[in-house]
Amino acid sequence: MHLEDFDSKPVSENHRLGIGYFDAQRFFPAHEAWETCWKQSKGTPDEEFYKGLSQLGAGYTHYLRGNPHGTFTLLRRGGTRVGRFASPHLDVDTQALASTTLWQADEVEREFRSGEPMPNLVYPVIGNGGGGGSPA
Repeated sequence: MHLEDFDSKPVSENHRLGIGYFDAQRFFPAHEAWETCWKQSKGTPDEEFYKGLSQLGAGYTHYLRGNPHGTFTLLRRGGTRVGRFASPHLDVDTQALASTTLWQADEVEREFRSGEPMPNLVYPVIGNGGGGGSPA
């Protein structure tokens, strides 16, 4: 898989790419883009924001690979971090995204603990400022 050279791009471009990859359900490249944002933002207030987004990308990557423990652990960590920021933050509806991902983490963990297969998840969408995929 060919990935962008995120290190050569500014934070704003990497964030834009992360959103695009995430919304296209290409969670590993989204994780990589936001991980670079996180490193580029060390020591700033946005460090934790990008760390959370990166963890969400990693959580959905684990989901696609069939790893429930990795899924609920990283969705919970990422959702908690992102949820600490007021909505919207850098074009992300943080509260909707956090609500969705934390709910999904609970669903995956509940099924895992009961010995059931992972539930089908509706992936959130960030690009329109929504969290998507939240429970009805």
